[in-house]
Amino acid sequence: MQKQKRIVISGTYSTGKTTTTTALSLATGISLVNASSAREILTSLYPGRRFQDMDISELMALGLSRFEQRVKAESILMNHNQSFISDGSVLNEWVYGTVRLKIGINPGAPVYQQIIKDILGLPSRSFLAKYMNAYGQVVNQRAKSTYTHVIHLPIEFPMDPDGHRPVSERYRRLSDIEIAKTFKGYHIPFYTVGGSQRERVAKIINLLHLPQVMPVAQAVEMANEVIRKSRDMVSQKMIEQYHKPSFKEKIKILSHF
Repeated sequence: MQKQKRIVISGTYSTGKTTTTTALSLATGISLVNASSAREILTSLYPGRRFQDMDISELMALGLSRFEQRVKAESILMNHNQSFISDGSVLNEWVYGTVRLKIGINPGAPVYQQIIKDILGLPSRSFLAKYMNAYGQVVNQRAKSTYTHVIHLPIEFPMDPDGHRPVSERYRRLSDIEIAKTFKGYHIPFYTVGGSQRERVAKIINLLHLPQVMPVAQAVEMANEVIRKSRDMVSQKMIEQYHKPSFKEKIKILSHF
């Protein structure tokens, strides 16, 4: 029986994970694991909410929802002895949370809002640090026992200016460092792969000796079209749900950690 390859395409925001993962799945015929994006979950959990206005309990709920989706999708394929390619990993939301504790929970918000939230959050920091440590124990154990190969995509592209990403450039770079450092500590095959989307997919196929059922150029073109349609739909939904907060609502947002 051929051994499963459970490949994670790793990286932080706007590194091309979704495009690379989707194109690689199309090119190889290996199943794709893709939890709903944070933006998709946001439209169902908290319609009309912007990332920079979320409080800590909302951010935790969003992260746990993505973790649940990933574990469920991965487990189905593992139970059927199938290989898979995962868009991100169970580590992502944990790393994003730990970085938020270091630099502020709303890194994409105006500076005055970040300062107010930092002050409001002081009494909760001890508990949150313990919670993130416990969360880390769970996701690290899961990642070590699940993934067989890690492909890490470095920051090579500018952050997508779609207006919906919950991050600053500092947050993005710190998260990239932490994700790579954590995976390197697992002692499983780890590769950093850069270049254009076509170059990345071709390199990964060669590195991991994967089957190929579709030309790389065609797979990348199809992946871009699928992702464009999906993101356009989500962006439109977010725009339709959003309403400008009233003065009272702004005060509520500022006063809740």
